[in-house]
Amino acid sequence: MNKPDTSFSLEASGLGKAYREGSGEALHVLRDVNLQLKRGESIAIIGASGSGKTTLLNLLGGLDNPSSGKVLVRGQDINQLDEKSRCKMRNAHLGFVYQFHHLLAEFTALENVAMPLLIAGLSPEKASAESARILGELGLADRMQHKPGELSGGERQRAAIARALIHCPDCVFADEPTGNLDRRNAEQVIDIISQLNTGFNTALVIVTHDMHIAEKMNRIYQLNDGVLAPAE
Repeated sequence: MNKPDTSFSLEASGLGKAYREGSGEALHVLRDVNLQLKRGESIAIIGASGSGKTTLLNLLGGLDNPSSGKVLVRGQDINQLDEKSRCKMRNAHLGFVYQFHHLLAEFTALENVAMPLLIAGLSPEKASAESARILGELGLADRMQHKPGELSGGERQRAAIARALIHCPDCVFADEPTGNLDRRNAEQVIDIISQLNTGFNTALVIVTHDMHIAEKMNRIYQLNDGVLAPAE
């Protein structure tokens, strides 16, 4: 049996998504998307509202199934896995950051960040130590015992970034991660993401409407009428 090609952290080949309502014609949201991304690389995906950016991110992250094509993570087709194995793949090799932090309100920042490690089977002591370390790197050493409701918007998003990166994933997906922040906090968050992308040697796919943010990435792609192409 041939070993999977792991030279790319993430690959999409012929990726498409279509929806059909009743007996009507299928609505094609994405058409023949092809993408390759190595560890340490970063790309921005821009496009008009409703162009399918979030749909594409969900397909790349294994949160939704494509109508055609495939997504390879570390050379393995994520859509060929059963749901349990796919969840395990996401927890071990992928990270997610959203516009809204999605931290669990009843847990502290430290507990939220430690959760992926605990799910992976790391002891509570080691998970807490790793979480404290990365929160300290993100300037939250004095805030790690606070719950999300006690943190500012920028602090919550930094905690969400720490959670996404705590297990050194192959690829992090960020969907409008600064869309809910003011300009100063947005600048801080995107600088942190960019630094950690290279520092942790993880691939980064960021969806944004902000060209100032997009230009900080290695490459920019535009999604237009379901077709992904390098931005001009």
